[in-house]
Amino acid sequence: MNISDSDSNSVSIERVVSLGENEEDLIQRQEPSLRPMSFDDYPGQERAKDNLKVYVGAAKKNDRVLDHVILHGPPGLGKTTLARIIANDLGSSFHQTSGPAIDKPGDLAGILAGLEAGSILFIDEIHRLSIAVEEVLYSAMEDFFVDILVGQGPTARALKMPINPFTLVGATTKMSLLSGPFMSRFGIQERLEFYDKNSLAEILKRSAHLTNIAITDTAAAELAQRSRGTPRVANRFLRRARDFADFHDRSGLDFESVSITLDRLGVDSAGLDQMDRRLLVTIRDRYDGGPVGVETLAATVGEERSTVEDVYEPYLLHLGFLKRGPRGREITDLGYQHLNNIETVVRDNS
Repeated sequence: MNISDSDSNSVSIERVVSLGENEEDLIQRQEPSLRPMSFDDYPGQERAKDNLKVYVGAAKKNDRVLDHVILHGPPGLGKTTLARIIANDLGSSFHQTSGPAIDKPGDLAGILAGLEAGSILFIDEIHRLSIAVEEVLYSAMEDFFVDILVGQGPTARALKMPINPFTLVGATTKMSLLSGPFMSRFGIQERLEFYDKNSLAEILKRSAHLTNIAITDTAAAELAQRSRGTPRVANRFLRRARDFADFHDRSGLDFESVSITLDRLGVDSAGLDQMDRRLLVTIRDRYDGGPVGVETLAATVGEERSTVEDVYEPYLLHLGFLKRGPRGREITDLGYQHLNNIETVVRDNS
């Protein structure tokens, strides 16, 4: 495992720890669903999960519509899954869309008009709604009607179209991009955090059982250790480890097989991949450990500023390998220690 700049000469690097939807998500749809369908089957996120159980239980007990919910936090932590669990627990129909898919206010009005009473409308990437679409949601969320513009020019008039009471569940990785008036309409706001290793190991063993993969406890623990606190990444690693095991005619996954797989994928003991290490090495070697401005850092590694801030930094900050200050980014003592450990392993194995 090489962590030098020569490890990443290409500007564009396809990350094995990518959190976006790709072929892995498509494969998941063809296999038994790995998504838990109830709160009891959902490991981790105890604070948010326990709060949501109370809110959902109270809504059921009093036969009222659940307040609107916003789920925020890094990608891949289960926001969509929680939205589905809320709908299942309430016995409500579930409708899913995304911010970029709703181009015009009329598109949203059509969706709202088709909702049954008590439905859950889940909007992923809700921060990407346009202002015009967002404003249609104001009256829909508060008073359950939408304004429809009829006619054109001087004869145009607005009509109030009633809609069935519903619960909007929004998911976002960028809470700061939601306007104040919009945020104030969400009565329930829950942040999802990175998962601990024990919760991830539970998720991996459940996924392995559903997909008929034999896995030892030590193998699940090793996968969990390197999965960046993220179930989506953990399930992706599980499939890649299965591929390596199948290719080498292994009957299941043990510690040795998953370690070999993750080493081949360039994922180190802390779950960092090539680009994560490149960022740390760049700050350490080119900028004397920092601070360095994010614009400068992004230009040096050949990435957009938003990509550095939204994709790479959250986990490095979570681990304590990186810190942000008014003058820019700095590598921490823990970050130095991790790079030194990795470089020692590389030297010993070369």
